[in-house]
Order: sequence, then C-alpha cells, then structure tokens
Amino acid sequence: MADRSGKFAGDDPFVIAQAWLREAESAEVNDPNAMALSTVDANGLPNVRMVLLKEIEDSAFVFYTNYDSAKAREIDHAGKAAFVLHWKSLRRQIRVRGLVSREDGPKADDYYASRSLKSRLGAWASQQSRPLAGRASLLAEVAKVTARFGTNPPRPEFWGGFRIAPTEIEFWADGDFRLHDRFVWRRRTPADGWTVDRLNP
Repeated sequence: MADRSGKFAGDDPFVIAQAWLREAESAEVNDPNAMALSTVDANGLPNVRMVLLKEIEDSAFVFYTNYDSAKAREIDHAGKAAFVLHWKSLRRQIRVRGLVSREDGPKADDYYASRSLKSRLGAWASQQSRPLAGRASLLAEVAKVTARFGTNPPRPEFWGGFRIAPTEIEFWADGDFRLHDRFVWRRRTPADGWTVDRLNP
C-alpha cells in the first residue's frame, strides 16, 4: 500500500470518506453532501448533474431520485456511474466510479418517510426530466396529489435509491504550488480487495 498518513490514513476508504464528509458538514456553507453525478446515455454521450449524497454505507454510496428521470434511465441502461464530491472550504475532493444497483426496499421507504411532507408530495407531482408547460401546471399537480394523499403519501413505485458500489475511489487534497496529494483505491469488482496508489498531481 502507498505511504499514507494524516487525512489519508486508514485501511477502509469508506471510513475515510465518512470522516471527510463529517468535516465538510461543519465547514461547508451549503449542501456539503452535494455531488456531481455523471452518467452516459445510450449513444455514449456523458451527462452530469448535481444530486445529494444521502448515505455512505460500509460498501457503497447511496442517493435517491425519480426512476423515470434521465439519470435513472441512463444508470439502468449502463449499470455504471461516477461522481465527485468537492469541498472548496476544505480544498479536498473525492472521485468515485462504480457499479450501480437500486435501493427500492424498506430502506428507501424509511428515507422517503423522513423527508418533509412537501418533498414527498413533490416526488409524486413531478414527472422528472420531462417537458413541463409551466410552473402553474406543476403546482396544480401538487394540489391534486395533496388532495389524494393528504399528510401521509406512500413512497411512489417510481421513486427510490441507487447504490454505487465503487471499483475506484480517489481522495484528493490541494497542495502548495499545485503539488496536490492524490491517493486512488482500486479493485476489479466490489467483491475484491483494494490496491492503493499515490498519483502524481
């Protein structure tokens, strides 16, 4: 293994990532869990957008979305995705690439139930990534689902989580004179052990 110390030290990249995120939660002003998620469409054209990371598990990174959205359709087609978490306040970032599976069981139900009522109703009302006539149309749809479900809407079948099981995780920290510190953890499959290399800036 590469010689690592300080913020890079540890034998488990998920534990390191959890520690970095905790630091960001006290340092970053807005959305420390915001990540730029990259997917690829059926023609191989990349697509990227900001989403919110909701959990770093022992072996995966989890976020939630509408399964009919463009990102979800692209993930389902490719089975792979990448993302970067960047914290300007800490001058650090984490880059991840890996295989993706759905989280649409009790864990998704629990997370959905923890969201604000307006967010839960909004999940029902929005046909994410599809054309919209205007904001008034969206608000009218929110009113319809509010009348239908009241204060306890169930999780929609078309809404749930994705779990990214990494085959590569890179930890990056800004260095003086642009001599950055970079350590990349790699494995062939999520079932394999990690190798760690230090990279040139």
